Amino acid sequence: MKSAASSSCVIDVRTLEPRFRHAHIFSAFAALDVGSAIELVNDHDPQPLYAQFQSQWPDRFAWNYLEEGPSLWRVAITKVPAFDAHASGGCCGGCGGAERR
Repeated sequence: MKSAASSSCVIDVRTLEPRFRHAHIFSAFAALDVGSAIELVNDHDPQPLYAQFQSQWPDRFAWNYLEEGPSLWRVAITKVPAFDAHASGGCCGGCGGAERR
């Protein structure tokens, strides 16, 4: 089985201007296939980025620290399939999308 690091695209944001970092990461993440990952390399804990992922991609990513400082941080950000309540049979019907009987 492949590790997250070996099946990922490495993005070392230390080489990018700060104003371009998050846009570059989100663009790369959007282009990933489900199950693929970005390995983010940074010089600090990317908690603000995690909060943005929670806001923009809720339930669509897995966040796994590979290395946690103090001078180098590496995080595997994996694209996961969206949860589909209708397809799983877990829909409560409140949204109007459940089949009528």
